[in-house]
Amino acid sequence: MLDLRIIRDDPERLDRSLARRGAAPLSAQILALDVDRRAVQTALQEMQTRRNTASKAIGQAMGQGKTDEAEALKAEVAALKDAMQAAEDRERELAATLNEILAGTPNILDEDIPDGPDESANVELRRHGEPATFDFEPREHFEIGEALGLMDFETAAKLSGSRFTILRGPLARLERALAQFMLDVQTEEFGYTETSVPLLVRDEALFGTGQLPKFAEDLFRTTGDHWMIPTAEVPLTNLVAGEILDEADLPIRVTAHTPCFRAEAGAAGRDTRGMLRQHQFYKVELVSIAHPEQSAAEHERMTSCAEEILKRLGLAYRVVVLASGDTGFGAARTYDIEVWLPGQGQYREISSCSNTHDFQARRMNTRFRRAEGKGTQFVHTLNGSGLAVGRTLIAVLETFQQADGSVVVPEPLRRYMGGREAIGANV
Repeated sequence: MLDLRIIRDDPERLDRSLARRGAAPLSAQILALDVDRRAVQTALQEMQTRRNTASKAIGQAMGQGKTDEAEALKAEVAALKDAMQAAEDRERELAATLNEILAGTPNILDEDIPDGPDESANVELRRHGEPATFDFEPREHFEIGEALGLMDFETAAKLSGSRFTILRGPLARLERALAQFMLDVQTEEFGYTETSVPLLVRDEALFGTGQLPKFAEDLFRTTGDHWMIPTAEVPLTNLVAGEILDEADLPIRVTAHTPCFRAEAGAAGRDTRGMLRQHQFYKVELVSIAHPEQSAAEHERMTSCAEEILKRLGLAYRVVVLASGDTGFGAARTYDIEVWLPGQGQYREISSCSNTHDFQARRMNTRFRRAEGKGTQFVHTLNGSGLAVGRTLIAVLETFQQADGSVVVPEPLRRYMGGREAIGANV
């Protein structure tokens, strides 16, 4: 949610950001509604003042025997009551319309991110590692997994339809090992607190992080009043919803390993083979609740924490800053980490790390109290994948595949795999 004061003070800033996203300007519509609402509020205050004055005057007129004057005042009070009711109804209508527009308005972008309509305009910031080379034609992950007899799309489709996968044996254990490794690094070395969170949330939680109302079609809803989480960002960030925190408690860093559920409504025809884009997948999520003056530094730190997983696994990757047209609804700035997939011969996203500034905090009403001075201020919230477990599994399979069809287990994962050094038909 955006701060109305910012739009009042600098409407061009909002419209400039919207234009960079490829969206139409909204400041004139928002400000017109705001002016109308405030005019109705002022009129209500004036009517209430007059009603109070007239009500007192009725008693005085009756006491002085001025019956006609008292009756006229009674009629005025009755008319004011009706007018106030109509004004209150109008104020609620204007407020609802204004809030609906604001709830659907994306965050204001950082001024220095690159301009561009889509991912083609993203700017590479750095690379790490050299893409793996082979003396044979590298295969894609689904070819490797199916040849091993450990990745089963056909049975998954019988159970659940498309975009689901069954992993078996050492491949299922490798997926679990990746998640454990990620959690251990983030909690033991980088100060994130592991948290077990609900997988079902209410409307308010999804509104707080910006998935509702705009992206309802991308979510799975139960027959009750719950939604299945699209990412642990939702429950983790909402842990502080409605809270007033102490400045000394910031930053708060939490992490969770959860399944995530996405309808992928806008992904028809994309990545239909394999497990790159699934309705159900696992992810280790990182969330920071930060001081506004430290959120930019926290963003860099979070991104480096996610990168460290790829470095230790020996996976080549690059980091890009997203262009204006590719930046998500709630983000002011996003870094994507893209891992090299030899089977595809290209870099693919494995983590998005975003700084939302106070956009989510305003929707959640989460503030902090400074150690010195009065009043409260909205926190900044950040989120990132540390990492997408399934996509990391894909990268491991494709990067460490061998000519005989086996896959070498990266050294940091072997202790989670009972010492296993490779996965193969006979290994």
